[in-house]
Amino acid sequence: EEDAVVTVALGDQGQSLVRKRTVGILDMGGASLQIAYEVPDSGAFSSPQQEEAAKSLLAEFNLGCDVQHTGHMYRVYVNTFLGFGGNFARQRYEELVLNQTYVHNRLHSQWTGLSPEIPFLDPCLPVGLEDTVARGGQTLYVRGRGDWLACAEQLQPLLAGSNSSQASLVGAYKAPIDFGNSEFYGFSEFFYCTEDVLRLGGRYSAPIFTSAAQEYCSQRWEVLTQRFRGGLYSAHADQHRLKYQCFKSAWMYQVLHQGFRFPLDYPSLRTAQLVYDREVQWTLGAILYKTRFLPLRDLRQESIRQAHASWLRLSFVYNHYLFFACILVVVLAIVLYLLRLRRIHRRQLRLAQLTLLWLDKVVVPPSQGNGL
Repeated sequence: EEDAVVTVALGDQGQSLVRKRTVGILDMGGASLQIAYEVPDSGAFSSPQQEEAAKSLLAEFNLGCDVQHTGHMYRVYVNTFLGFGGNFARQRYEELVLNQTYVHNRLHSQWTGLSPEIPFLDPCLPVGLEDTVARGGQTLYVRGRGDWLACAEQLQPLLAGSNSSQASLVGAYKAPIDFGNSEFYGFSEFFYCTEDVLRLGGRYSAPIFTSAAQEYCSQRWEVLTQRFRGGLYSAHADQHRLKYQCFKSAWMYQVLHQGFRFPLDYPSLRTAQLVYDREVQWTLGAILYKTRFLPLRDLRQESIRQAHASWLRLSFVYNHYLFFACILVVVLAIVLYLLRLRRIHRRQLRLAQLTLLWLDKVVVPPSQGNGL
């Protein structure tokens, strides 16, 4: 789409500024999940509570040349969800499975998961993969059964958060997204989950991703490890990725389509690791979010800078002279120190020579002392 053109008044004249189109960002790490995107319109809030929640999640940035010019004013929704990263989600899932299995065993007098012979069949692990889950002195023996659809369904309750202190992904306020006129990029786990094993990095397609994830989960663990040793996966893939790829692909799918409500036919999401050959991280956005107001240049300060220009030049020259003077003092100090060491060395040599002469005169040879 074409860039938007904004007219800004400068004095008595008008100047057209080209405002670049923005894209939304999705970032999933091991512990947390982030989302950020521009909100064009203020919109209406359904309740005072929603309006209050939006105040801390909406920020405005002026990236223009002057505080008075709002042609580059951006209104951005930013939110971080702790505990919704890929690794923490797996830990929460394991705790949920362990607790549910132990409760089910007590109610039905069963022994599921209490021994390797009667394991819990985990739909989120590849077929045949054996593992254990240990929490609070309890151990659950699990074996993968590779049912991706059942895994995705079992993960859905985790979107609400594990306790009252943790933010709910489905219940948190999210500014409206115009899915018909927007573009998003997914980084970190969004990229690894689509590229490292499935080799689908780039433009995201929900049906293609779902089919590839189901096929991967349904494979036996021995087949997957054989493919891994044969170099069929990305160079970044490792045993940990192979083991939890089934789970993480289901978690990413649920976060995207159930948590953030992206349509299944959304065509404008790309997963990536680099943008213009540079790694993009959420920390840069966090810095902008904390500043909230970041004019790149204030024209009203030009006169102040011009008034101090001559003083700055004199200061520049003065600092250079001071620097060379300091260097000269240091060099002179080193020379004087070396000369002093040389004098001390000569004095010690003379003293040693005098000592030798005195010894030659005072000490009598043994042959003379015996009268021989």
